[in-house]
Amino acid sequence: MTGQNEAADDLASLVAQIRACRVCADNLPLGPRPVLHVSTTARLLIASQAPGTRVHETGISFNDASGDRLRGWLGMDRETFYDSSRIAILPMGLCYPGRLPKGGDRPPRPECAPLWRARLLACMPDITLTLLVGSYAQAAVLGPGRVEDRVRDFRAYLPRYFPLPHPSWRTGAWERRTPWFAAEVLPALRAAISPLLAEPK
Repeated sequence: MTGQNEAADDLASLVAQIRACRVCADNLPLGPRPVLHVSTTARLLIASQAPGTRVHETGISFNDASGDRLRGWLGMDRETFYDSSRIAILPMGLCYPGRLPKGGDRPPRPECAPLWRARLLACMPDITLTLLVGSYAQAAVLGPGRVEDRVRDFRAYLPRYFPLPHPSWRTGAWERRTPWFAAEVLPALRAAISPLLAEPK
């Protein structure tokens, strides 16, 4: 138990450092507000892109329409999704990066993941499966490649990773064009995460 307490203290100290981070402040249009949900007992990790404006406002990851879509894919209610004792949510960029001139959010700030990600993962030793949600998470972990190809070939990345598209509003049209996603990928996704959701000991 002492070891668990020390690990939790280490993680809490690290999160406090992250909350105080100002490295990218001059490049963040709404200012720094790191958003993450982590614990030393989580077994499932959702690796995503970066917060949007709604997430920045509320400080809650996927607290928007994309979150509703993702929870639908997972077959998961909000209470379970936000139970950080079982599920960690860690975007590649922890703060809202702003908008591109032609629309859409900017990529995650490149400074963020190298500063914090490995240190956070080291504090979460029970992570068994990581959902790589969207192109930025997949590129960071798997290198260059097409999201659709990886999603369709998801079995090649199990049991450690499960690639998924970003659940933006644009994905609705993509899903209609790719019926194999609902027929093949989603049942396998739910089967993969189910054993990881048991209450922590």
